[in-house]
Amino acid sequence: MKNIYITDLDHTFLRNDLSISDYTKKTWNSYSDTSILSIATARTYMKTLQFLDGVSLNAPMILLDGALIATMDKKIIDTKFMCKDAGDMIIDEGWKFGIYPFILALSDPNNLTEAFVHDEVLNKHQVQVLGRYSSADNLQKCNGIRAMDENFKIVYMGEEKLLRELHEHLVDKFGDDLKFILAPEAYVGCYFLTILHPDADKSHGIKTVSEYLGFDLEKLTVFGDNFNDIGMFKLAGTSVAMANAQPEVKDMADIVLEYNNNEDGVAKYLEGLRK
Repeated sequence: MKNIYITDLDHTFLRNDLSISDYTKKTWNSYSDTSILSIATARTYMKTLQFLDGVSLNAPMILLDGALIATMDKKIIDTKFMCKDAGDMIIDEGWKFGIYPFILALSDPNNLTEAFVHDEVLNKHQVQVLGRYSSADNLQKCNGIRAMDENFKIVYMGEEKLLRELHEHLVDKFGDDLKFILAPEAYVGCYFLTILHPDADKSHGIKTVSEYLGFDLEKLTVFGDNFNDIGMFKLAGTSVAMANAQPEVKDMADIVLEYNNNEDGVAKYLEGLRK
């Protein structure tokens, strides 16, 4: 049976400038004939494809923290949505703290078209994040943001203290009806709070892909760096943390690399398996 390798993108497979080195591409792609290869990311389908030009994948991708499982040719394998009513309730509760979220939603399931919805009221961190996107990423600006019918996730970005208070408030209000991920955001130096369907996470995504392809989780190796990777670390036969990973993630890993994402850590680990 083939080995399976699934990697996170940001601060794991991608360098800090959001590129992938030719060395990493060559090493990763050299496994494509003998292994099952995929990614598990918080990113959208559209943004993920932009980053993966020249990278071989032969299994469905785990996208949007597990809220979407899809192939590179737009075949949707599974979705985990929050309904409009739940989304609007979250928005209303967040505004009590003076902050609006980003909303990632499915606008056209027939063409796997995503929407990135934001309000015209933005904090400095949101403005910085939006600077990395363009109209090609299906940005939708609103005056008085509301949820869509099929919402993959709702994301707040801001100062740690504010988001910890909001996180505690939302957990008290919604409990286990939703999933919450609070973590540092390394690109813009703030925190983010992601809210999802309770079964939308990378571990559920990996289970879905394993059932779809029929592979053994003991043959699975995963790579990651942040809190949303911990679920798949618990599931995989081998979990590998980057040198730049959060301390709690390193504690959960079977292997902690001496290399960070800017030093081709994933590729160097794969190359080392052949020695």
